[in-house]
Amino acid sequence: MPHRILLVQNDPSDADAIHKALAQSADVKFEIEWVKRCSEAIDRLAEENDPADGSRPGATQPGESPRISAILVDLFLPDSSGIETFHRIFHAAPQIPILVLISPAQESVAKTAVQFGAQDYLLKSRIDSYLLPKSIANMIERALNAEALFEEKERAQVTLNSIGDAVMSTDAAGRVTFLNGVAERLTGWSLQEAAGRAVHEVFHIIDAISREPVNNPMDTAIAENKIVGLTPNCMLVRRDGVESAIEDSAAPIHDRHGVVTGAVMVFHDVSSARAMSQRMSHLAQHDSLTELPNRILLNDRLQQGLAAAQRRQQRLALLFLDMDRFKTINDSMGHAAGDRLLQSAAQRLTSCVRASDTVSRQGGDEFVVLLSEVGEPQDAAVCAEKILAAFAEPHEVEHTALYVTFSIGIVTYPEDGLDAATLLQNADLAMYQAKSHGRNCYQFFAAGMNVAALQRQSVESALRQAIDREEFVLHFQPKRDLSTGAITSLESLLRWNDPARGMVPPAQFMAVAEESGLIVPIGRWVLREACRQGAAWRDAGLSPIFVAVNVSAVELRSKNFIAGVRTILKETGFDPKCLEIELTETYLMRDPQSTATVLEALKMMGVGIALDDFGTGYSSLSYMRRFPVDTLKIDESFVRNLISDSDDAGIVVAVINMGKSMHMRVVAEGVETATQLAFLQEQGCPEGQGYFLGRPAPAQEIGLLLSATAAVVAANAWDHARRAN
Repeated sequence: MPHRILLVQNDPSDADAIHKALAQSADVKFEIEWVKRCSEAIDRLAEENDPADGSRPGATQPGESPRISAILVDLFLPDSSGIETFHRIFHAAPQIPILVLISPAQESVAKTAVQFGAQDYLLKSRIDSYLLPKSIANMIERALNAEALFEEKERAQVTLNSIGDAVMSTDAAGRVTFLNGVAERLTGWSLQEAAGRAVHEVFHIIDAISREPVNNPMDTAIAENKIVGLTPNCMLVRRDGVESAIEDSAAPIHDRHGVVTGAVMVFHDVSSARAMSQRMSHLAQHDSLTELPNRILLNDRLQQGLAAAQRRQQRLALLFLDMDRFKTINDSMGHAAGDRLLQSAAQRLTSCVRASDTVSRQGGDEFVVLLSEVGEPQDAAVCAEKILAAFAEPHEVEHTALYVTFSIGIVTYPEDGLDAATLLQNADLAMYQAKSHGRNCYQFFAAGMNVAALQRQSVESALRQAIDREEFVLHFQPKRDLSTGAITSLESLLRWNDPARGMVPPAQFMAVAEESGLIVPIGRWVLREACRQGAAWRDAGLSPIFVAVNVSAVELRSKNFIAGVRTILKETGFDPKCLEIELTETYLMRDPQSTATVLEALKMMGVGIALDDFGTGYSSLSYMRRFPVDTLKIDESFVRNLISDSDDAGIVVAVINMGKSMHMRVVAEGVETATQLAFLQEQGCPEGQGYFLGRPAPAQEIGLLLSATAAVVAANAWDHARRAN
């Protein structure tokens, strides 16, 4: 299609020369629209800018002639002269490229016009069939390219200002070249103010803990020519001093030759998400009534303290405290008064110890004090005496002075135990000795440790025999769909049928099994038996059912764990997609790198992964994304009190919503009442497990239950079909 040229020229001879020059062009075709006055050109351009059909200026509609592609103008016309002519025409159509025609004596005027926006100028004496068409074609092409570049830049600008993340870029010297709207809000700098400044001045980041400046990732991206991210716990300090937790990544910018010319960074405010994560972590590790560390956090600090004491060959002490006659106060004055008394006691206990020590509420009226460093056992006695003296003063509760005392049991490491469980158990025994001595006193652990050790040795010996004698059995507990009541899967639960002790629950022997390493052969037996039984139910004609098996960290880290799982699945013929491995959150975080490798290998086989007791550990959401977890099991400790404890209810709801957002199954453990079930159903919890939904039972009973369930489903389907017909 030919280019339409608007020629603004009063001299007929010059106009004729232009017509002839353009008509002889072989490469590009032109159509000329000739006007003699500036006012005529402006009227014509007004039509161009406001077409009657409402089409875009410059566009061509089907069946109409091309619109104006370029303007050739002689600046000296009957109704306008000099640079004024250019200004009037340029103002009328700034989007159309203009070529100025001029005589040699007026060349300075043409140069001025170029400065104000003309594409170029051409001397009338040099108009010929080669130069004029080429000049016009080049001018049109430049204008089209400039317009395309502007549109692309505008599109990019709109896109960057529309996304929810902040975007910043710099040149190779680290000077700011761009900020989008979000970046302006987060940094407090406008693009106009920030442009050309050093990035460290505009993007000021510090470590949230140390408060020290943090290396800027854009500098690293430029220096090392790679994509980098912020170190954890970074805070962006806005221009006015307001701080925001952020996450980001920065990448180098290259020219077409691969040379780094700057960097671009995308970052966003994660203050709310980080606060929610910290809140969930705090709720999971602290007692909701007193705000003291709970059992979970105490155990973590005790484990750390034991490791430090062993490394430094130092002592630590543990005080187990039980409030004397608390039940009497609680019953006579009510639970609200009892709660306030416990809060007052917690504050007073905290004031009796050093900042490096830990006061924990174990539940009810029981507290534990961890003294991280003690020189001699007698130092722990000094702390106990200080506590007893502090509680000689009354507590003011509901305008009543309440006097309470404590019975305290004391143990020290390494004299009274080498691990957390033993120390806590022995401190508990010592506390009961203090109660038997009249209360309001303390007792060191003494006789009885040897008895406990002998009992442990007896259990370990019997466990070794149990493996050889095949004394273990599996029970299975159903998990149900809370909306339909259908059985979704079965959890395998180990029982020990000891000839001397009878049916022994896992709580009485699993710790010994793990400490002795016997958990590895026992766990292998459990996995094999669970897969064999699942295959047997399938072969009996029942629909395939998911079977879950609990795996400890010791098993997970054993040498041939993955090979063992693969072998068992092959030998039993059990479908890997019907097997789910359950492991606890705490185990998951002990060695996240190697654990992630093992879990990925299981996923490659098709095996599902469930996170048991979720909420009791201390994993972060960033770590959660690293593991291929399919199912979250809400710990029963939260379900148990969700009706009476708003904090526990909040954790349950948060986990349900988090599971949905992360596309994971969520199973609530420990559902024991209709009220708990109703709450979970109301919150949209997909699945549940607990005595209210089905008790653990031997494989034979579970088989009958599955058969009965299948029969009910079939009957319902037949009845539905009959009604439909």
